[in-house]
Amino acid sequence: MQRQLIECVPNISEGRDRVKIDAIAAVVETVEGVRLLDVDPGKATNRTVITFVGEPGPVCEAAFRLIKKAQELIDMRGHKGEHPRFGATDVCPLVPISGISMEETAKHARTLAERVGKELSIPVYCYEAAATEEKRKNLANNRSGEYEGLPKKLKDAAWKPDFGPAEFNDSVARSGATAIGARNFLVAYNVNLNTTSTRRANAIAFDIREAGRVLRNGDPLTGKPILDANGEQKKVPGKLKAVKGIGWYIEEYGIAQLSLNLTDITVTPVHIAFDEACKSSAERGIRVTGSEVVGLIPKQSLLDAADFFLKRQERSLGISEREKIKIAVKSLGLDDLAPFDPQKKVIEYMLEDANSERLVRMDLKRFSEETAAESPAPGGGSVAAYVGVLGVALGTMVANLSAHKRGWDARWEEFSDWAVKGEKLRHELLYLVDEDTRSFDRILAALGLPKGSDEEKKARKAAITEATKGAINTPLRTMQVCVTSMDLMMAMATHGLPASVSDAGVGALCARTGALAAYLNVRINCAGLDDADFKTKVLAEVEALKSKVDALEAEVMTLVLGKV
Repeated sequence: MQRQLIECVPNISEGRDRVKIDAIAAVVETVEGVRLLDVDPGKATNRTVITFVGEPGPVCEAAFRLIKKAQELIDMRGHKGEHPRFGATDVCPLVPISGISMEETAKHARTLAERVGKELSIPVYCYEAAATEEKRKNLANNRSGEYEGLPKKLKDAAWKPDFGPAEFNDSVARSGATAIGARNFLVAYNVNLNTTSTRRANAIAFDIREAGRVLRNGDPLTGKPILDANGEQKKVPGKLKAVKGIGWYIEEYGIAQLSLNLTDITVTPVHIAFDEACKSSAERGIRVTGSEVVGLIPKQSLLDAADFFLKRQERSLGISEREKIKIAVKSLGLDDLAPFDPQKKVIEYMLEDANSERLVRMDLKRFSEETAAESPAPGGGSVAAYVGVLGVALGTMVANLSAHKRGWDARWEEFSDWAVKGEKLRHELLYLVDEDTRSFDRILAALGLPKGSDEEKKARKAAITEATKGAINTPLRTMQVCVTSMDLMMAMATHGLPASVSDAGVGALCARTGALAAYLNVRINCAGLDDADFKTKVLAEVEALKSKVDALEAEVMTLVLGKV
């Protein structure tokens, strides 16, 4: 069963006192099984975004301890900052990451909210997927009036907290209120402007955000609202769905920014928000100089941004993930105000387990040393996969060079598509380099199981059989991918850059070598398997693949030798 993982992103109303910030963030790591990913303070906003991840139970416990610590250390009676807020822990959203639905996440959020209200006597409003009524789904509605409006709000029956006290007593005066909810991954995204005018920044934000702007008589920001026949304020909707935003001045940087919340990046991705901000700013005589991500961002957001800008340049999309991240950072100006470190800002990189990619993280010299050492793994299976990696990398290189060839501009998409296919195959083969060693480790683990009683012997035998099948399926998949990669070599030998046709040939030789090496691993691992039906089926498949890869390699080499 897939492990359930949720992310928690509490925003506390303290962004200047590092001692307090660190003390509040530190309680997260007192809960076993929870990983603190990021602590991102803002001086001008006087607000810190804290991000941690883990299974639901431990994460909710860590969130409770954090809210309690913030209640102890932050006194809202003296708080000032640019960002809207109404409590020491202003918001505390839970975000489903994997293995858990939004509905389940919302249940955890409501359970946490009830505990905070009961044990800490903090007024709590549930929002987004955890909301108890429609009007409370929107965080802005719950927080309207901010901290200063709480005494009046708590007296209003329509805004009675979901949990906790409905009175502005001394304890609440200190802690304020908290919004706890469940939502999709939200990207807090600021766009930097070459102006100091909050008024103009707000105008641009109103152009972009989904809520748009209220129609007013006279001044578009301060004039009297125009009402419709029902007495409701008339509005002009903004350009982008699932975007909230305001403009503000950041004294720390000496510039105005658009402060955007991208509440559904599948509807409005980061690069579209940035692009529209550039257009609206230019229309008002203002230039966007860059942007910044507050907290963490999903890797795919940056990869999509890179593809967006590469397409505009009519450049191949089949380049490495590392290069795409660099392009996204530069295109979005994420390093405008401070260095942008993907290893600390991209959520997937923060969650990476270095042990799961032990071999592919090595340099070439270290990998060869590890292979030569007095241990059976890494062995032929890992080497087979890596030879395949080198082959498909060469084919991808030819595709990328062809996409950029002078005079072939009309064909860039054709070669880009091949390069993208090559990159996918390269990534799978890289995974199989380490997976082959992990398969061997699983066999060793099965062999080490107890074998005293009949029941233990039976369980041990079953575990060995399953581990052996895994050790067969891994090189089988390596063989399948290497054979598939031959299509790339064939296309590049036929249609690719003539000057690089020999590279397509070397790629084909590597792909065949990887496939044949994997073939040997499948056969030797099959020798120790008791499941005759499984063995017969696999051996028939690898013989067919062997014949196919031999024929494809011969065809590619005939093409190559006819051109060199």
